[in-house]
Amino acid sequence: MIPRFPAYLFDIDGTLLDSAPDICAAQSEVLAAAGYPPPSFDYLRSYIGRELRALFRSLIPDISDAELDQLSNEYSRNYRARRHAGTHLYAGVAEALATLRGGKSTATTKSTAGTRLVLEHFGLLQYFNHVQGSDGLRCKPAPDVVLAAMAGLGANPRDCLLVGDSSADMEAGRLAGVQICAVTYGYGDPAELAKWQPDYRISDLRELVG
Repeated sequence: MIPRFPAYLFDIDGTLLDSAPDICAAQSEVLAAAGYPPPSFDYLRSYIGRELRALFRSLIPDISDAELDQLSNEYSRNYRARRHAGTHLYAGVAEALATLRGGKSTATTKSTAGTRLVLEHFGLLQYFNHVQGSDGLRCKPAPDVVLAAMAGLGANPRDCLLVGDSSADMEAGRLAGVQICAVTYGYGDPAELAKWQPDYRISDLRELVG
């Protein structure tokens, strides 16, 4: 049984939403248009939750800052144009968020504006007291977005449970001093998640409710 927490911080992609089909397709389109053969879907999915620039740098080691900006902007346009056609909620997400007591914020690599839009699109925005993206912050695994989400809720580390699917989520949570919960249905490598010894593991978000 997972105890009740005063505050919950949620990753988005791979935790609330199965968004890999849209994210990876938009990335592949950008890379192909720029003349770079896109890698496999699994490779692209392994970078979800990390800074987009980290993906591009892994594929194009000598890429310039200007080209990084261009590819990132083109990705954002491509991703928005897909209108979440290939994205869906994981089972139990809406029910869990609707019934889970405690303050709720996001802690995601997406922008705050983009996060708000996707939550609204899937009918989840109503369940959040605060929406926090990585605008101007270091992306996970740095703890910055987790700390900002806590500040937005007015919560202390001991009050918070961070829920995510990736090792970057787990590391960010540990660095921020909160307890961490790994979801086993997302995109994270189980072995990499295990290295952070999550305080809890769940296979369905409704397990948070009890």
